[in-house]
Amino acid sequence: MDDQNKNLILATALSFLVILVWFVLFPPEDAAVDPNAPAIVATTTEAVSPPVVATANTEAAAAPELSKAPRLEIDTPRLKGTISLLGGRLDDLAMKAYTKTNDPKSGIVTLLSPVGEEHPYYALFGWTPGGALAFEDVPGANTLWSQVGSNGLSPEAPVTLQWDNGKGLVFNRIISVDDRYMFSIAQTVKNQSNAAVSLSPYGIVARHGTPPDLEGFYLSHEGIVSRADGTLEEVKYKDATKLPLVEREAALAEVTTATTDGWIGFTSKYWMTALIPEQGKPFTSVIKYVPSADIFQTETREPVISIAPGATASTTSRLFAGAKEWETLKAYEKDGGIGGFIDAIDWGWFFFFTKPIFAVLHWLHAMIGNMGLSIIALTFLLKALVFPLAYKSYVSMARMKELQPEMEELKARAGDDKQKLQKEMMTLYKEKKVNPAAGCLPILIQIPIFFSLYKVIFVTLELRHAPFFGWLTDLSAPDSSSLYNLFGALPWAAPTPGSMLALVFIGVLPILLGVSMWLQQKLNPTPTDATQAMIFAWMPWVFMFMLGSFASGLVVYWITNNIITFTQQFLIMRSHGHKPDIFGNIKASFGRKHAIKPAVVKKTGKK
Repeated sequence: MDDQNKNLILATALSFLVILVWFVLFPPEDAAVDPNAPAIVATTTEAVSPPVVATANTEAAAAPELSKAPRLEIDTPRLKGTISLLGGRLDDLAMKAYTKTNDPKSGIVTLLSPVGEEHPYYALFGWTPGGALAFEDVPGANTLWSQVGSNGLSPEAPVTLQWDNGKGLVFNRIISVDDRYMFSIAQTVKNQSNAAVSLSPYGIVARHGTPPDLEGFYLSHEGIVSRADGTLEEVKYKDATKLPLVEREAALAEVTTATTDGWIGFTSKYWMTALIPEQGKPFTSVIKYVPSADIFQTETREPVISIAPGATASTTSRLFAGAKEWETLKAYEKDGGIGGFIDAIDWGWFFFFTKPIFAVLHWLHAMIGNMGLSIIALTFLLKALVFPLAYKSYVSMARMKELQPEMEELKARAGDDKQKLQKEMMTLYKEKKVNPAAGCLPILIQIPIFFSLYKVIFVTLELRHAPFFGWLTDLSAPDSSSLYNLFGALPWAAPTPGSMLALVFIGVLPILLGVSMWLQQKLNPTPTDATQAMIFAWMPWVFMFMLGSFASGLVVYWITNNIITFTQQFLIMRSHGHKPDIFGNIKASFGRKHAIKPAVVKKTGKK
């Protein structure tokens, strides 16, 4: 087997590993089973009053009260919903710009839901009593607030809530929102009593049961995400149920103290709800799971505030509730002073590749206006970046081709002495200044690039439902065309993506990928060794079916990469005096069995 073919086999094997490593070494985890049936919702214990779980009230009692409580409308360019005056809950929120599926009629994505619905998910703010104060002296989850002023929340009009405990403490809460996804909660306490009081503000995001739309896919984190003093932590739902028991919390919990910055909340692939206390000041973040109620909670607790008689104290925190748009998160990080907020997007192990790759892709999309064309343009840029290595590789392959006659002479002289052959080959490489391993360098560079682009296409919101042209209406999803209905020519629907039929009856893009890989092989003659020839013959078609279920954006990248590689290798080989006989190699591959017959006849002596 010549060294050029060895390099090609190695390249193919490494490419094969790119596809299989995630599925073999890191198989998908089973999606967590949602234990939150409606019957459980009706009997769960209210678990929203830090530092201990409150047991005086139940969600069963809160649900009907919540349905009767007055609500204030939320209407912004990107959000719609309501705020309940019971607890001042942010528990009804949907995103105007995003539909559940690629069908515009599928309805917009709902983020937060109130208690009483199937999967409650909401945010609460309040005060924990200190000193002589009791829980009934401070506003909590079931406090009925009074609305003051505006009847609706918009970027131009904040809302003010008020509650008087009847014992000299008057609480005010001003809720405002920007034109994206950030709420600001300014809370004040006026002490009109004759004694000093102590209390501390908190924020809670709670969700009942495991999310029903949990993908459970290893490539994207879903669960709790937090940052404290520059350290990012990700905890899956199933791992939150294994946290240590903290008796004073009366729940399973993890308590972290931050001194300078941080935030905490729940995240899915595309959406997030996060509590953001005032940055630059100490706070405590808590991850909590209440087994008896099947409630997951994230909390922020601020230091205790002492308020003298006649004095007023105030605190401000923020709540992010919306889509993980790259530009939006970046703006909140840069202009809003929220450190590491861009890392709410799960960039993965190769973050040093995925972050700049997506930044370039986003810039190209802003210039071009079509994400498919942007992926093609990105492929050209990446190929240009690694071209110096590719050039050396193709030159080395061309020079190895020139050494084939001398290599055959060495093999003839060495016979069965493999050690002698290896020594003389290394001497020949040294004399001719040829590096036989140079052909592997571009492949080694391509592996992290492939993984990074795969990650970018899978987890970034900007690729969700991003169209290319024609039938390719979602580059984050597999090619929707199919051999099953002759690409739409027959009057029945294509198989559902992910089904066994969809794995067999692939679309147009995977077929083009297989053809592009096959043509790339034909730059070199078909190997005479039968086993080697069979591997090369099957490899493009194996990859074609393997990648049939991958995101179409990734297949667009691979096809473009193959075409560029084919062109580069063809031109470089020609510049070194070797003219690839592509059509001859194609013809020889179909007639390979006949081509090796003469050798068999000569060896056996039969006529």
